[in-house]
Amino acid sequence: MSRGIYIIANDKVIDHAIALLNSIRLHDQDTPIMMIPYDDNYHQIAELLNKNYGVQLYEDLDFIERLAHNLHEIFGNQFFARPNQFRKQACWFGPFEEFLYIDTDIVVFEKIIDNLNYLADSDFICCDYQHLGGIKNVFTPKVFADNIFNETEVKDIFNGGFWGSKKNLISNEDLLATFAECAAHPEYFDFSEKTSDQPIINYMLLKRIHRRFNIVRRQGKAPGNWAGSLQFKTQDHILFDPSVNQPLQYLHWAGIRIQPGCPYWDIWEYYRNLNSALSPSDIPAPVKPNQWQKTLNNIKQQLRQLKN
Repeated sequence: MSRGIYIIANDKVIDHAIALLNSIRLHDQDTPIMMIPYDDNYHQIAELLNKNYGVQLYEDLDFIERLAHNLHEIFGNQFFARPNQFRKQACWFGPFEEFLYIDTDIVVFEKIIDNLNYLADSDFICCDYQHLGGIKNVFTPKVFADNIFNETEVKDIFNGGFWGSKKNLISNEDLLATFAECAAHPEYFDFSEKTSDQPIINYMLLKRIHRRFNIVRRQGKAPGNWAGSLQFKTQDHILFDPSVNQPLQYLHWAGIRIQPGCPYWDIWEYYRNLNSALSPSDIPAPVKPNQWQKTLNNIKQQLRQLKN
């Protein structure tokens, strides 16, 4: 049975993709990796990742275009902040019988493909503590009021940056039906912080795949993985979670700009520059606001509070 990893990327995230691929290949030289283009601006990154890491380009680019067209036809232009995030749903129809999907703002600390072993007893895996924050950034309380989901079911919501499943478990008809259902009920979804695909894909998975497993529920628990969690300790370029006394499986900068001064910048920079054949990253440090800008930002914040 073939296993592989999918990523979605374009030329704007070359540095992120290099860091991710360096971390994957450090532990695993053999697992095939396939890139789904985020948009038409992908030729530079496709060449670089193929040359240095053996990453292949997703073959059926026409399907990706049809997927984007169908999404536009159903939802229109204004529904999502980043509709191209939905291109990752091409994972269901690619060559791998079992697959992991991984966002490029992630680095891994182990042979990450081995997590697909959990698919022996389930059809879908994720690995995060998104559910502990409730339904924020996924659903609104309307899903309870209308009996769409119950409190137990929403404990399986997940972050869309890292997950795995099996080929053709979701069909093209499933995708279209899900899009139509969700477009008819925008009141069910929390887009307040400009999430795009995550609410819709959670809806689809909860409705259509019943054998789900979140790896953080394994025996002995599992470490966290969000870069916004500041309790992790560094040891030999790997992070440890003291709450469970385990090394992290991966670190995800979800919602965090990766730049000097961000959480765990030293970890990201290490993996980004691990391949000596590539030029080091050159991400500038953020410019600190002057006193006038600070005052203006405070005024804007006060005005927003008054409006709310």
